[in-house]
Amino acid sequence: MRVKCTYLSSLVGHLALGSILLVCTPYLYAGDYIWALPAWMPAPIVPVDNPMSEEKVTLGQRLFYDANLSGPGYMSCSTCHMPEHSFSEPRPVSVGVTGQFHSRNAMSIVNVAYMKSLTWANPNEVRLEDQANVPIFGTHPIEMDTKGQEEKVILFLQRDPIYPNLFHKAFPDQDNPISFDTITKALASFERTLISYQSPYDDYKYNHNDSAISEDAKLGEALFFSARLGCSSCHTGVHFSDATQASAFHNTGLYNLDGKGAYPEGNQGLFEHTGKEADKGRFRTPTLRNIAQTAPYMHDGSIATLEKVIEHYAAGGRAAQQGKASPLRSDKLHPFLLTDDEKRQLMAFLTSLTDSKFIDNPHFTTPFR
Repeated sequence: MRVKCTYLSSLVGHLALGSILLVCTPYLYAGDYIWALPAWMPAPIVPVDNPMSEEKVTLGQRLFYDANLSGPGYMSCSTCHMPEHSFSEPRPVSVGVTGQFHSRNAMSIVNVAYMKSLTWANPNEVRLEDQANVPIFGTHPIEMDTKGQEEKVILFLQRDPIYPNLFHKAFPDQDNPISFDTITKALASFERTLISYQSPYDDYKYNHNDSAISEDAKLGEALFFSARLGCSSCHTGVHFSDATQASAFHNTGLYNLDGKGAYPEGNQGLFEHTGKEADKGRFRTPTLRNIAQTAPYMHDGSIATLEKVIEHYAAGGRAAQQGKASPLRSDKLHPFLLTDDEKRQLMAFLTSLTDSKFIDNPHFTTPFR
């Protein structure tokens, strides 16, 4: 760890020098890479075979927004992971480059570097480098449709006036650095930098700026962390997700098609990977950071608004709202009552998690301007 000192207040490590208050903020390093994170936000774990570098991040950012990474040449990672929606999408479910509708909504990838598993329901997807191959090469369903068109993509990158130099800078030890191995490593490096930590709530909680959020938001915070609502039993820690501690999957009682807890065929969550009946309808806990920007909600985008999500949990699940509570619903969930004032306060708290500095950061948006 290295330390950067400034004359700003409300940070950490205060040292009085005469009449001057010097503030020292730890900046976390991985090798020579500067994360520039506050002390309360640890740096992500980085795999040994893909150390971070500014050059990889720059390359990964360009690749993330380049539609030429897909087989047909008109779909990029950002087609479904849009920065203005906190790297999620406003559609209920994703649509592949061939027009095929998927069964899942594209999960926000904000703070994804901290997650122990990377998708809605697959416990085996744990490395960003490996996970990137799924949208690029996957055929069930088709996303970017690059399988079988690898040579076309590589040839485009080799002939482009900008990419060869970027690849050589990012991977200087390789004679021929343009490959799908380096592509996915660069993408993973960029995605690890998508860290949100400057929301009004962060300013209030960690910088102790009492005026950063409204009184309603403060009351909403108390509700959120109360045993009566139980929201924080799954949405825990600085990332508001228990999936940063271990691979965590829960059934939120969204469906109960047969009275036994069944979910729609082909969209049954963890069960599809374990075959265990108890895993039907279990999906990974998403982060709540920038949650107000990521509608629609749930794994299949079937809840349109944040207000409706609150109603879903208050009822003990949408299936319970419809008169048939799921027997597979997580025991972490229980019905609760909210007054209109409390609903407004909870909404104010959730909205205070919106990090506009992150969403508008040019280092995260498209370099094609």
